[in-house]
Amino acid sequence: MDARLIYSASESDANMLWATRFFAPDPFIFILKRGKRYLVMNDLELDRAKSQAIVDKVLAYSDYQKRWQARGLQFPTPAQILCEVLSDLKINAVEVPATFPLGLADQLRKMKIRIEPNADPFWPEREVKTVEEIRAINESLRAAEAGMETGIEAVRRTEIRKDGYLYLDGTRLTSEILKRIINTAIMSRGYVPSHTIAASGNQCVDPHNQGSGPIRANTSIIMDIFPRSQKTGYFGDITRTIVRGRASERLKHAYSCVAQGQEIAFRKVREGASAYDIHFEIVNFFAGEGFPTGPMNGRMQGFFHGTGHGLGLDIHESPSFGQRSKNTLRNGNVVTVEPGLYYEGMGGVRLEDVVVVTKTGCRNLVQIPKFLEV
Repeated sequence: MDARLIYSASESDANMLWATRFFAPDPFIFILKRGKRYLVMNDLELDRAKSQAIVDKVLAYSDYQKRWQARGLQFPTPAQILCEVLSDLKINAVEVPATFPLGLADQLRKMKIRIEPNADPFWPEREVKTVEEIRAINESLRAAEAGMETGIEAVRRTEIRKDGYLYLDGTRLTSEILKRIINTAIMSRGYVPSHTIAASGNQCVDPHNQGSGPIRANTSIIMDIFPRSQKTGYFGDITRTIVRGRASERLKHAYSCVAQGQEIAFRKVREGASAYDIHFEIVNFFAGEGFPTGPMNGRMQGFFHGTGHGLGLDIHESPSFGQRSKNTLRNGNVVTVEPGLYYEGMGGVRLEDVVVVTKTGCRNLVQIPKFLEV
């Protein structure tokens, strides 16, 4: 391939944001040719891109529009603009992400541009984080911790009434209220919460259930918080499970096993370790403790998601860390460690921290403690 091409909005495309470190809400053009980075920007974003984007040259979209307008075409398409840009740069073939717009690719092919899609990771370098990236993730984790501590404190302050529900300042506590409390704490720090999870009881058995309705005492409450920095674009991701009141003996046992499952990962994670092997060591440990995984009563129960995932400009990115993981962990990977157990009648338990993989082990970036009953 002569070059690499991305056409997308960096606010929603981590590949574009990583390449440019420039936030923009509308699609724009990025080209990498022989180590030199080019942007093609509309007049609205032109000067901002020149001062903020980490590229070598910023070209004006309107200059290419004028070429077509001089030929009698008032409103050229992005494909026609791109054809002009690629011609100037003497590019006939480009490598694009798998998410590249199909219609645009078809139009470019009709203009004799060779398009070759590349499966993720489009930028393999994203898997190994720099010192600056780890610092950005750390900052997002502090915002997540602030949200978590605020949420836990709100639950701790609740009153358990005779009807079995939790009441905060005289009002029955709901998942919606708890999420609002958490999200407000996160936003006050300049971070953006999205789809915060505050689920309780049997809702926890679906790990991505965001939670709804009133929260009972003596049941598990899973809070999973993953804010994104408005400044850097990097995510934090933390999960804790608590009970207001008394947990059942089975729930206590599950919590202890999940905590031990995390410890297995903490001991095993290092450069060269197999993510697949670590995951199944935890699965087998749970089964040996009386917590098997599989379909039960028409739904999946046990530990049926991955042990973790890469974290960075995407909330879920390479390397994966679970039952479909073929990868070997590398020094500089940043991954979550989040085993869980989920059963109807018991509820669910998940604990999630974030670690940096090192040559000899891993370093936990999360600082807040873990406890079940509050």
